[in-house]
Amino acid sequence: MESTTITQIAYLISAVLFVSGIKQLSSPATARSGNARASLAMLLAIVVTLLDHEILDWTTVVAAVVAGAAIGGILARYIQMTAMPQLVAVFNGFGGGASAAVAAAEFLRAGGSGPALELGVGVTIVLGTLIGAVTFSGSLIAFGKLQGVVTGSPVTFPLQKTLNALLFLGVLLIGASLAHVGVANSVAPVVGMTGLEISGPFFAALVAGALILGVLLVIPIGGADMPVVVSLLNSYSGIAAATTGFVLNNYILIIAGSLVGAAGLILTQLMCKAMNRSLGNVAFGAFGTEGQTARAKTGQRPVRDVDAEQAAMVLAYAGSVAVVPGYGLAVAQAQHELKKVCDLLEDRGVTVRFGVHPVAGRMPGHMNVLLAEADVSYDKLLDLDDINAEFDSTDVVLIVGANDVVNPAARDPDSVIAGMPILDVDKARTVIVMKRSLSPGFAGIDNDLFYMDNTLMFFGDAKDQMSELVKEVREA
Repeated sequence: MESTTITQIAYLISAVLFVSGIKQLSSPATARSGNARASLAMLLAIVVTLLDHEILDWTTVVAAVVAGAAIGGILARYIQMTAMPQLVAVFNGFGGGASAAVAAAEFLRAGGSGPALELGVGVTIVLGTLIGAVTFSGSLIAFGKLQGVVTGSPVTFPLQKTLNALLFLGVLLIGASLAHVGVANSVAPVVGMTGLEISGPFFAALVAGALILGVLLVIPIGGADMPVVVSLLNSYSGIAAATTGFVLNNYILIIAGSLVGAAGLILTQLMCKAMNRSLGNVAFGAFGTEGQTARAKTGQRPVRDVDAEQAAMVLAYAGSVAVVPGYGLAVAQAQHELKKVCDLLEDRGVTVRFGVHPVAGRMPGHMNVLLAEADVSYDKLLDLDDINAEFDSTDVVLIVGANDVVNPAARDPDSVIAGMPILDVDKARTVIVMKRSLSPGFAGIDNDLFYMDNTLMFFGDAKDQMSELVKEVREA
């Protein structure tokens, strides 16, 4: 069998693994095996490509696989759950940066060798460079916001949108002029220069403009929108990879990039729907700025607070408990202690369920991954629509570190989060909110839930207080 045939068969197997792997990612129960399939697909595609084009020999490939596996294993073992969104943002950036680098290498190779590029190839090189560079710099800013290196608040200035529009138009014009290197090559003999000498500065301007554009597109986006931004940048990285696949005429790269790009766009749309906002509003709305005036009013109203013993009594003698996790659970790393509390309650005959909001945490699926780490059964995780139907008949809701996603203010048409789908926890008989303080969430507004008659505030570090709750539930 010819090597070309073997390569195409390997690519076909890889494509099937990609599709089935992404399909399995749709459910927490199969997500781990789906991730393994997709990883195997990528490994197969890379190895076959390197060997088919005689870029590397088997020894080098094996060494690279071992080194990559070691790095991945270390990251998986030691990266904290609170840092997972940052890690995903960096991965997105590396993906976009790699696509831009490949497209740039192809451009320089073609420009330096003299022959004209076909228009289609030139367009894909420009698109791969543009999208990849925007993804790279935008992801670094997203990482900085999530890590706290860059302010999480929206960064705005006068005429910002106008500047973005003009920069985008300028980048497009430069890209259009570069899409056909043959134009530069035909002019080069007249001026006594090479095509690369003419097009090189323009290509550098394209890269610089795209990098600046990526920064300007992300800095006005506030912390509340980070899950959507991470998802959107993930989509960008896939689209950049697909365009690079066209540049290299590599079918599996086109397939893989298209799958990631499409999946990312669909997920982004679902996330926007969960926040009752349009993608354009997320990208250009600077969400969170209105909340600055509301912060001064935070905590002005009286609340009812409880200690671990009182909270344990309420939970232990309930018939049903719904747990709502939020980013505070990840910050405190309290998921394992929470699991112990839930196990103790179930031993007492209490029905325990988990209500997970689509945008809880700082990346899509953040809470699902966090709970899975603590071995919480997948069938106990209910999405927003399913758990909302049960709150009317739920005795106690235990909220751990969640804020905006349970704020009844979303039902107020004058609120900055008006229309945002929330978990209707206030409809339960009793609500226990485990939180450090009355500080607002990413939206920057006070939470009306904290001051309702059926709400009990359980202040303190979630991990410490959850440990106390374990002791008290055992003794209740």
